[in-house]
Amino acid sequence: MGYTISGTYVATCSCDLLCPCPVDGRPNHPEGQCWGGAVFHIERGSLDDVDLSGVDMGLLNHFPSNITAGNWIMAVVLDQGVSDEQAGAIERIMSGQEGGPFGEFAPLISDFRGVSRAKVTFSGGDEPTATVEGVGDMSIAPLTGGDGQPTVVRNAMFGFAQEFTVGRSSGQADILGSTVELKYGETAAFEYSSEAGADVHVRA
Repeated sequence: MGYTISGTYVATCSCDLLCPCPVDGRPNHPEGQCWGGAVFHIERGSLDDVDLSGVDMGLLNHFPSNITAGNWIMAVVLDQGVSDEQAGAIERIMSGQEGGPFGEFAPLISDFRGVSRAKVTFSGGDEPTATVEGVGDMSIAPLTGGDGQPTVVRNAMFGFAQEFTVGRSSGQADILGSTVELKYGETAAFEYSSEAGADVHVRA
């Protein structure tokens, strides 16, 4: 049966505006690396017979160079209210075992640190916010164009969605052993599936 999950995400990272990772550029953090955190609110979803609707999931990443150079470190943090069955399903999806878009970038991950539990919250709207206990707060203040509408990126080489709003983030976060300043943010609706039509994509 495979999986399908859809909802809204907010992502932040240590790169200056704008983050070069979506176009496979070298991170513009002074150390040339990217530390990022994202929260995905799954409004609807399932893996086989496991219902994943309502799951809030944090995703932590360290990219030591540009995206396609690989050697990523990744970790998943699930809200404490997520069941063991749901946690197992999410781990299989995010580690690439169930194929689909996450299976495509699994070869770029050198260190998948599995799934842990903490309080994970998400609040939607035009300026969504999220929190991962022990990591920090994640938010976005969207950039706007001359017409006052949010600035968007479309059809990037790498993205959690085909089109996403970009903006500023702020504050500190403890990500995979490093304390970093969050500067860049993005948000969008997402839909991922083990079948065709997924939003996450990497094109070399």
